[in-house]
Amino acid sequence: MSDPVLDQAVLAPYLEANIPGFSGLAAVEKFKSGQSNPTYLLTAASGRYVLRAKPPGQLLKSAHQVDREFRVMSALAGTAVPVPAMLHLSAEGSPIGRMFYVMDFLDGRIFWDPALPEAGDNDERAAIYDAMNDTLAALHEVDVETVGLGDFGRPGNYFERQLARWTSQYRASETGTVADMDRLIAWLETHMPVDDGRISLVHGDYRLDNLIFAPDRPTVLAVLDWELSTSGHPFADIAYQCMQWRLPHASGFRGLGGIDRSALGLPSEEDYVAAYCRRRGLTGIGNWTFFLAFSFFRLAAICQGVFKRALDGNASNPEKAKTYGEAVKLLSCLAAELIDREA
Repeated sequence: MSDPVLDQAVLAPYLEANIPGFSGLAAVEKFKSGQSNPTYLLTAASGRYVLRAKPPGQLLKSAHQVDREFRVMSALAGTAVPVPAMLHLSAEGSPIGRMFYVMDFLDGRIFWDPALPEAGDNDERAAIYDAMNDTLAALHEVDVETVGLGDFGRPGNYFERQLARWTSQYRASETGTVADMDRLIAWLETHMPVDDGRISLVHGDYRLDNLIFAPDRPTVLAVLDWELSTSGHPFADIAYQCMQWRLPHASGFRGLGGIDRSALGLPSEEDYVAAYCRRRGLTGIGNWTFFLAFSFFRLAAICQGVFKRALDGNASNPEKAKTYGEAVKLLSCLAAELIDREA
């Protein structure tokens, strides 16, 4: 099932009745980016807004939780973590037949290429990465109880919980045997670190293109795409981001692998982790290989779900989604090389 165009005639009166000040819906335009939850720009007489919805069709259990995104961004309003203003969540009786929420539109820059070719110089590139690092550290300092997210995750070892969840999701969407994935899952199970009790709000997909930067300066205006957020272990976020340093730039992931980072003013993985640790008062991060390998596994499981939806006809961007099957093989291969070096 392809994603239908939203019916403005049905949507407009609903938004006017539920969002204070909303009036004159003139256009609905779907953003091309995003695989998980279709996202739309709403242009109205009262301003511009963003609508983010569950995709149509049959969905995996616990996937596409736009209500989770709405809740966490609402909770973060007023903290050191910048987020758009949340305006309305439509669950029961949604006029489009599926859950969605509406938030403010922020006019800024999204950097899709982590090499930052559009940046003015190396100093600006370095400042953008430093702002991203600072925002991540600020996120992990948020007190989940204080902002009303004390029940946002389950108790116990976060990585055990996540490994079980994503293994289940992967098996539910499996379309064929990928030997490196099976081996990776087994390795993660046998190398699970002891729970050290660290807990914070975890974004779950923290990377450069999920941030909006100011149009004229290296300042983060908002962190987006909180669908995978939970209360969990902060090292999951920093490892997931540093995984990007290892993904090939010449691929759909547009990582930093194969790029001369120092020539562009970009931080090394070691320097980026050290800056994060300084900001959080940490002496370092142990079990780094496990955290990185887990990040590769989790992203591969997510990609498998996107690929399965494409085969079933339910992907937000079907043509792009079909490439995700090869991505599963690439990610699990890179993880296998990582754990082989550790052996």
